[in-house]
Amino acid sequence: MSSFTSPLVAYVVNSLWQVPLILIAAWLAARVLRRVGPAAEHQVWVTALLLEGVVPALSLLPWEQLQMAWPWHGYAATADGNVAVVMGVGTAFAALRLPPAIAAVLVTMYLAVTGYCVSRFVWHGVRLSVLTRSADPLVPNSDAAVAWERWRDRSERSQVVLASSARIFAPVTLGIFAKHVLLPAGLVGSLRRGELDTAIAHEMAHIRRNDFAKNLFYEIVSLTVNYHPAVWLTRQRMTETREMICDEMAAGNAGSHAYAESLLRLATLLLQGKPVRVPHAIGIFDSNTLERRLMKLTETKKAIGPARRVILACACIVLGLATAGSALALRIGVDQKDSEDNAKLSKIVPSSVPPETMQKSLISKVSPVYPPEAKKARIQGKVVLDAVVGKTGHVENLKVVSGPNELQTSAMDAVRQWVYKPFLLNGNPIEVRTTISVIYTLKK
Repeated sequence: MSSFTSPLVAYVVNSLWQVPLILIAAWLAARVLRRVGPAAEHQVWVTALLLEGVVPALSLLPWEQLQMAWPWHGYAATADGNVAVVMGVGTAFAALRLPPAIAAVLVTMYLAVTGYCVSRFVWHGVRLSVLTRSADPLVPNSDAAVAWERWRDRSERSQVVLASSARIFAPVTLGIFAKHVLLPAGLVGSLRRGELDTAIAHEMAHIRRNDFAKNLFYEIVSLTVNYHPAVWLTRQRMTETREMICDEMAAGNAGSHAYAESLLRLATLLLQGKPVRVPHAIGIFDSNTLERRLMKLTETKKAIGPARRVILACACIVLGLATAGSALALRIGVDQKDSEDNAKLSKIVPSSVPPETMQKSLISKVSPVYPPEAKKARIQGKVVLDAVVGKTGHVENLKVVSGPNELQTSAMDAVRQWVYKPFLLNGNPIEVRTTISVIYTLKK
């Protein structure tokens, strides 16, 4: 497996289970914070989406070596050290060794899907540019223009342009620097003042929150895991809570019940069973949960004290940190030796035996000694060794896979002295290959 393919396989394999784990934690946190309001829920789903895009990539970092830079290494160097030996890679999951053909298929499929997502992202950006250029400015004396001036003065957003387009079925907001609000052409004249106020107020809320730029950033962060259904669900929840926030902001002047009635009439008038989808754009009907939005607007608000808000927020933060930490701690490693080394080693080692099996055959074991220099420098971590056990049971070939340089010699000096029972195949002793991890830790 090439040095490029192995990290990519590890990224995909880890993302397969880490993304759903983050989704479950976000769902629990959102349930806890639901009474606090949609803004708190939205922050949970935004954080979840960012973690889903970042945590699988963080799993590829050499955490054992990065430990040397962590703060606790500034403590006194007289602390006792501890050395543990683990058969395998030293994590909750063993190193994943896929056949080259399967790894190649997995990487090809992932690159194809990700390439499609990137191409679609770029193409949607081109379509938005065309949509903006083809929009027609609204007539200044129209009801929509009058309502627009009123809401723009309230929001102090004089640089936002109002236009209409025949290519959309509902109001949308787009643009990072030159912001535009587009209304459906042909329907502007048929909307009553209440519906116009509802649509424009909602889009102005999106502009005040700068949702278009935020949404683009979220899409870029999640591009590498956009293949995962859990990411789709996370984005759906994030969009739903974002629309609820804008509903609350827009209903501030007209009142929740009046705004809810106008929103329902507007939905009936505009949607007419047609799909509402403008790529990358932000609109009043992005979310498919109109019923929940209306219920949220009209329900009786229950006040939550500041102390309880802090407690709930801290509980969710702890849950998030625990989830991200667990995802990193339980990451699955992939053997990153290149194909040339594997080919050479395969000539020496005809059989690869699981570490757990080899541990049962261990006769004599010498414990590694913590190097005094490494202990003084507060260096700790895990040294992963690739061992070849000969026909006599002695370690004949030992290679370092990973680990801090200061600890490698100590680990190899000890493991070289180990003796196993000869591994038999059809009654004959054979050479075998296995993996050993030596973990060096210091007391805090």
